[in-house]
Amino acid sequence: MKGKAALITGASSGIGRAAAIAFAESGANVIAVGRNEDALAELAGDAKGLAGSISVCKADITEPVEIDRLVSEAVEKAGRLDILVNAAGIIQNGSITDTTLEDWDNMLNINVRSVFYLIQKCVPELEKAKGNVVNVSSVTGTRAFPGVLAYCVSKAAVDQLTRCCALELAPKGIRVNAVNPGVVVTNLHRRGGMTEEKYEVFLEHSKKTHPIGRPGEAREVAELIKFLASDNAGWITGVTYAIDGGRAETCAR
Repeated sequence: MKGKAALITGASSGIGRAAAIAFAESGANVIAVGRNEDALAELAGDAKGLAGSISVCKADITEPVEIDRLVSEAVEKAGRLDILVNAAGIIQNGSITDTTLEDWDNMLNINVRSVFYLIQKCVPELEKAKGNVVNVSSVTGTRAFPGVLAYCVSKAAVDQLTRCCALELAPKGIRVNAVNPGVVVTNLHRRGGMTEEKYEVFLEHSKKTHPIGRPGEAREVAELIKFLASDNAGWITGVTYAIDGGRAETCAR
């Protein structure tokens, strides 16, 4: 990772934040993207003294013009681009009968459309560096769960986008992979509308739905992302890699 430049979205919290720290600890120069300026400032402060660096960039990745600006600024700051980590995402409850078109579009815009466009815009720089992409998907991309219809569909789309991009970009020397976490302790569900009380119940229930007996930690997923983005994974592409405490192997709900 030393000296490599990594653009990481969703870096103001959760898995994206953990990935930014893990990359910087290993010597990478990270461009951390998010919408919460205070959280980004805190992240930059936490990076002081690490082997690499973290520079922050506030951006709304649902806007193509913002993505254009983001990629240009990232290359200008780092002088190159070796790694793209698409960690930004949202979740929201809703079934086939009560998911509105507005909620559907919002979910797909953030979780899929932005990922597609970020990869597309980064291809020229990634080709120069023979770099790679790691997308953050979910166990819901491989298994169906009731009550989170649009989220499940969005993550299944990320998985297929990962495979298609891996096939198309391999001749350019670009690898594309994804990680599929189970329940991870982050702010994702709270921001999706879950109360603190319900979230605590949800985490307790997760001890039963994950065979390993607990939900995951953001740092654990970040370490897998770091491995897939490293030269040690140079022969791995098109993989959607489960890191879910065994949940995908069960029908637990």
